[in-house]
Amino acid sequence: MEMSRVDTSDLLSFDGFETMTALWADRCTRYGDRVAHREKELGIWQAYSWRDYYESARKIGRALMSFGVQKGEPVLILSEDRREWLYIDLAAASIGAIPAGVYTTDSAGQLAYLAKDSGARVLFVENDEQLDKFLQARGEMPGIEKVVVLDPDGLAGFSDPQVMFLEDVYAMGEAEERRAPGLFEEAMATIRPEDPRMLIYTSGTTGPPKGAVITHRNMIFQLKAGHQLLDFRADDNLLCFLPLCHVLERLVSVEAPIANGCTVNFAESPETVFDNLQEVSPDSFAGVPRIWEKIYSRVMILRSEAGPVGAWAFDRALAIGARHAAAEAPGAGLRLAHWVADVTVLSNLRRMLGLGKARRVTSGAAPISPELIHWFAALGVPLIEGYGMTETAGVATVNTVDDNRIGTVGPPLPGVELRIDENGELLVGGPCVFGGYWNKPEKTAETMTGDGWLRTGDIGRIGNDGALTITGRLKDIIITAGGKNITPAEIESKLKFSPYISDAVVIGDRRKYLTCLIMIDQENVEKFAQDRQIPFSDFASLTQAQEVRELIGGVVAETNKAFAQVEQIKDFRLIDILLTAEDEELTPTMKLKRNFVNQRHSALIDEMY
Repeated sequence: MEMSRVDTSDLLSFDGFETMTALWADRCTRYGDRVAHREKELGIWQAYSWRDYYESARKIGRALMSFGVQKGEPVLILSEDRREWLYIDLAAASIGAIPAGVYTTDSAGQLAYLAKDSGARVLFVENDEQLDKFLQARGEMPGIEKVVVLDPDGLAGFSDPQVMFLEDVYAMGEAEERRAPGLFEEAMATIRPEDPRMLIYTSGTTGPPKGAVITHRNMIFQLKAGHQLLDFRADDNLLCFLPLCHVLERLVSVEAPIANGCTVNFAESPETVFDNLQEVSPDSFAGVPRIWEKIYSRVMILRSEAGPVGAWAFDRALAIGARHAAAEAPGAGLRLAHWVADVTVLSNLRRMLGLGKARRVTSGAAPISPELIHWFAALGVPLIEGYGMTETAGVATVNTVDDNRIGTVGPPLPGVELRIDENGELLVGGPCVFGGYWNKPEKTAETMTGDGWLRTGDIGRIGNDGALTITGRLKDIIITAGGKNITPAEIESKLKFSPYISDAVVIGDRRKYLTCLIMIDQENVEKFAQDRQIPFSDFASLTQAQEVRELIGGVVAETNKAFAQVEQIKDFRLIDILLTAEDEELTPTMKLKRNFVNQRHSALIDEMY
């Protein structure tokens, strides 16, 4: 099936601008002393203006020019989210260089691989911990000539001819601007829509990471096509917490705020995101399924602690919320009941979660359970799901608050074309399709069809209403010993709806039946064990407790009821290692890597057969 061809000529400029850097320079001038960014220093939120944004980026840009950084040359940024990440990003992009993020969870060896693959000569690192990675593997990245440290804490007295601090870079850039003013703006004027805006390294679930080139045209298209659908406003407060190396966070925390004038608040760390969410109470918020699953889990813990009356009030309010959300035209009685439920329970809960002002929250990067979207709707939080990948420059399809087709990832953005190949693979066309892999023409050729369609590797179907449903990954299809094709994503999503399960990998390729490796939710399962006085000493012993296995067994049995017999899980094992983003088994967006899990836990898998 193929969507019809669309005229995209009006989708390639935003407010008359065809490059992100020209749009950014205009916004910095227009907004001046208005707040662009907020971040915490010593526990207090500090504000930084659009003027700070431009002047800081110009200083860094002029310093990069003095280092000899050329147009088309990558610049690496190894840091958690902070305003300086954006300053460096726009500094590099404005002189025609290509900013490329490195995950802070990457090892020294992975950093060396990215340095060699990109050919970067300048590396920005956040602090002494990230600097250590460079120092440890310096011999493996001879191309790096200059390393700039953002945070000097812990490096008093440190000296290295290759290393300097951000403050020195600012001073150098300022001196360069005084010596020869206007060169930053001259460089910016040479940038064309087809030039690279950023280099995004894929998470490398099937081999070493590949650098995807995202052009200015790709990002301008995203802003224009998504403008009405995603409804960002100039007075919006946003919370930036996903890694800025990820294309989704770059779109919602850098490009969209530039276009719309929003204020970006930086989470202190991945660990404090729920506290920061409460403090900021953003107007819109984009997350991955793990975040929404965790919020659901927290609320269910609160419900279990509320006592019989509190639990009854919660259940009653949520049931009314669900009926109200499902009704096309709620009657007067239901509207009154919902008003009471909202005033007494639901609005307080939304406020407590930091979602009291949210007009829209979005989930992407991995499948999410439709039941979870319905649950948030009952709560009064419009959670919409979209679909995209690095190679589609962020978003390819998305639902909207007014037309949320739960169970689908929505219709394509205006100008995006979809096609389902004869083997069920989804192909995507249009101005969202990336500019190819950095220095890997053979990999680009594998990913693109001869007539310019992107092979996504996902299996999907397009409904009569144009909405896309993703059923799984082509490479994840399980063909059982009986010849039955099964896509595991739907089974896994249903399992993860349980507050006791954080992730699951269904096994069964060339096997007689399906089994599953399950990662339990530490916080919720620990509480379950403590409430029942089940003894455990650490995470491994928690997974071995008979009562915990029975608890998860109950979830598996309940999940099986929704599937045909051949799709049911016959046995399962609990992964007894607590995984974090530093572990190779998890992607930076906290998804289990199927291949790694299958290899590392092959003994557990063999036990089940």
